[in-house]
Amino acid sequence: MAKKRNPIVAIVGRPNVGKSTLFNAIAGEKISIVEDTPGVTRDRIYADCSWLNHDFTLIDTGGIEPDTGDIILAKMREQAEIAIEMADVIIFLVDVKSGVQDADQKVCEMLRRSGKPIVLTVNKVDKPTAQIADVYEFYNLGIGDPFPVSSVNKMGLGDLLEEVAKHFPEGDSADVEDDAVRVAIIGKPNVGKSSIVNRLIGEDRVIVSDIAGTTRDAIDTRVKHDGREYVFIDTAGLRRRNKITEDLERYMIIRAVAAVDRADIALLVINAQEGVTEQDAKIAGIAHDKGKAVIVAVNKWDAVEKDNSTMKKFTDKIHQILSFIPYAEIIYISALTGQRMNKIYDEVDLVHANQSMRIQTGVLNEIITEAAVMQQPPQDKGKMLKIYYATQSGVKPPTFVLFVNYRYLMHFSYQRYIENQIRETFGFRGTPLRFIIRERNEDK
Repeated sequence: MAKKRNPIVAIVGRPNVGKSTLFNAIAGEKISIVEDTPGVTRDRIYADCSWLNHDFTLIDTGGIEPDTGDIILAKMREQAEIAIEMADVIIFLVDVKSGVQDADQKVCEMLRRSGKPIVLTVNKVDKPTAQIADVYEFYNLGIGDPFPVSSVNKMGLGDLLEEVAKHFPEGDSADVEDDAVRVAIIGKPNVGKSSIVNRLIGEDRVIVSDIAGTTRDAIDTRVKHDGREYVFIDTAGLRRRNKITEDLERYMIIRAVAAVDRADIALLVINAQEGVTEQDAKIAGIAHDKGKAVIVAVNKWDAVEKDNSTMKKFTDKIHQILSFIPYAEIIYISALTGQRMNKIYDEVDLVHANQSMRIQTGVLNEIITEAAVMQQPPQDKGKMLKIYYATQSGVKPPTFVLFVNYRYLMHFSYQRYIENQIRETFGFRGTPLRFIIRERNEDK
């Protein structure tokens, strides 16, 4: 089946209307920095959210200041414009206490030009009955009914989200049969992502330039190789957050999130000349958080001076910095010379088979029983962990449900031990494994 992309909802508005507070209220955790100073949300932050039977990705934007010469606010406007461009629905947030401002009118014009569905949301309505006249003032913006909310008190969010969900795209690519393996190509700017796609498809279909961030959008390229179909999703590069002078690339992180969402496998491209960096780890974290299989492709390997231990040292460094994805496959390539490029297809096929693998329930329980004999389960105050039963509940990633007597006794280290025993038997190279621990008390 083709992959479904979650609808994207962007919260847009001028500074200090409470966008970050609303974002946190909907996302259910404190992700954005909230401070009573206009312009404090410098970076757009995203969260995967669920409401009733709807899954969506929420974007928190920096505030728009339409006529500012201030470089930070100007950048935030650029940031919000990108959010508007890619959002499926826009929450336009205004402040009931300050009323309709001239800046609100200008932002409203900008949003109206986007042609996207807009849900006008009036924040800081802590006393709806007393403030209803102030809410009605926002009808003057001419973009429909204002929805009163109090982000701080989490009031009115249900009505708001119900209206937002009405505008989600109907139907999606998940309804279409598609056996193609989907690979999102992710990484920092200028590591050679587009060059890799061009090599794989045999033609220059993707613009390639030495200027970081040439690829502004996610581009899907369908390829047939040895009778099998692949879709390569090339994403804009991601850059460190402190690069304020080249910050267009960092705003592309949502594009990467959306691309990884639709993919089976993430191909993380690293520049061999730069080495593996903390930014590579942040990018890999997107794929890991989404439960995607990961292949690390070290590009420009032809440009590195080598001795007998060069590859081993580089591999050790990858394992050190990307320690949270020890399962990732690693391949050393050169898009420029074509070195080992065809091996990418072999790795994708291997990893795709592993992330789709199912283990018979009987065999799985045998492995876990043997593991418990070899290493005694954790115990506390006379109680010992017992794993009654295990079953595999899903694939992509392979997901296992363990029924235990006391969930709190399943320490992370013992879960990792169980995972390692499963991997020793079946491999599962390239794919994460997920575990769901369910409690079944002996008394019951």
